Amino acid sequence: MTHPSAPPSLADLRAEIDRIDAAMHHLLMERSAIIDRLVQVKRSQGTEGGSAFRPAREADMMRRLVERHHGLLPLDTVESIWRVIIATFTYVQAPYAVHADLAVGEPAMRDSARFHFGFTVPFVPHMGASGVIEAVEASKGDLGLLPATVGTIPWWTALEPERAPKIIARLPFVERADHPAALPVFVVSHPIPDAAVTEVRVYSVRVSGWSARAGHALPAFAEVLIAPDEALDGAALLVSLPPGHDIGEVLTALKGAGAGIRGMCAVGSHAAIHKVHA
Repeated sequence: MTHPSAPPSLADLRAEIDRIDAAMHHLLMERSAIIDRLVQVKRSQGTEGGSAFRPAREADMMRRLVERHHGLLPLDTVESIWRVIIATFTYVQAPYAVHADLAVGEPAMRDSARFHFGFTVPFVPHMGASGVIEAVEASKGDLGLLPATVGTIPWWTALEPERAPKIIARLPFVERADHPAALPVFVVSHPIPDAAVTEVRVYSVRVSGWSARAGHALPAFAEVLIAPDEALDGAALLVSLPPGHDIGEVLTALKGAGAGIRGMCAVGSHAAIHKVHA
């Protein structure tokens, strides 16, 4: 006759938790050692000092994280932990600061910055997008957080010059209805063509003869921010296009609605948002 094994005691379960905690800490230290070796390799190759941001790699890592996650631990917690790990180890490789436009509301923007970058990376507040863009442009490798919401100032026109900062990401990357840092923001940095992800391409478009008709003509597949452009007596648009679509489709629709195209410029790209449904 076999006897059922006794259930583990609280002491046994707590010992297991301690073992797992120690293993996670050792793995983080192991990751740190690999980052140190990576920096040494960059130094030996003469590539140290370049941007350590890898938007395409980060997007791939976060997608795999979401797909394998299960259990009681909230996805919010897992996402934030990994974001902070990535941001902090990037900071260790090449120190940077995060500049943020607080004009849309300090609590929401600060929540976004802390959720995605943690507390080790310096947080620099600005009251307005122009200060953020100027600070990033003057820096060696800083990031800027700018609102992906409709406003009265077309801050994206400052990204048009060739050497100006460009959009490299959109946050939150994992989108869901109850996200704790749900404010949509664009991340800008110096251009990093060797590591950019181009799933969603972003354009600055200036039009004259703006009207309600032109607004209704915008294709549904395009995510568009609109602000008045007083110089043209028209509007400035920030147009984000998902994979499989071209800016020409948007321009044709605007022209057909009587709007005049006065300028168009690519201002960056980012990974397609990973949507999670409840």
